Amino acid sequence: MTVLVDRYGAVVVITINRPRVRNAVDRPTALAIAAAVDALDADDDLLVGILTGSGGSFCSGMDLKVFLTAGLGERPAELDGRGFGGITQTPPSKPLIAAVEGYALAGGCEMALACDLIVASETATFGLTEVTRGLVAGAGGMVRLPRKVPKQIAMEYLLTGAHFPAAEAHRWGLVNRLTPPGGALAEARKLAESIAANAPLAVLATKRIVTESADWSLDEAWGLQRSLVDSVLASDDAMEGSQAFTDKRPPVWTRR
Repeated sequence: MTVLVDRYGAVVVITINRPRVRNAVDRPTALAIAAAVDALDADDDLLVGILTGSGGSFCSGMDLKVFLTAGLGERPAELDGRGFGGITQTPPSKPLIAAVEGYALAGGCEMALACDLIVASETATFGLTEVTRGLVAGAGGMVRLPRKVPKQIAMEYLLTGAHFPAAEAHRWGLVNRLTPPGGALAEARKLAESIAANAPLAVLATKRIVTESADWSLDEAWGLQRSLVDSVLASDDAMEGSQAFTDKRPPVWTRR
């Protein structure tokens, strides 16, 4: 199987499983990733997803051998309306964490950028290397990286195609947590569990507002977020959270 899916309570781990090609993505792999994130969004018992790779690498990008055999101008690793790997254009509505070991290059880096949080091994390497292969980082790299790090830094990496280590990505705020080699998935699971312990409605609304507000002015933000905020405040879970705090007990969320 090119993609493995493992559930741990409210957390699902989606593993790209093509280690012989450093988890390069072809069309069947993109379709399988898309199906896995659709299942994450559709299942009320799941709240957080983790995307990772097998064999010591996250993802080396598009499978170039497949690209060479495709028709001119075709994008075999992209899905219409969904982007590279089935997620770069339309990520899931629920939080998604990238657990990165080894290489996250080209489309692989763009998939990590599409995630809400990144946990990376100290020996992980990122890079938007498309220009070195006559391509462009059109799966979100040119759009997302300048929004996540200073524009000049993003421009340098995009124009040179140079690799950059996880420590540097962490220094720029691109990576949330650094781990010893081999520890990215375990740390990502800890982070996911800390998210999954919270009220599902509040988590979903928070991700949606943070994501959509990138295009809002400060003046319009208050009005645009109001309906989502009000729906959470009017929920049973909002009352349960306050009652549990008062009772000094763990809350029991019902998603209502």
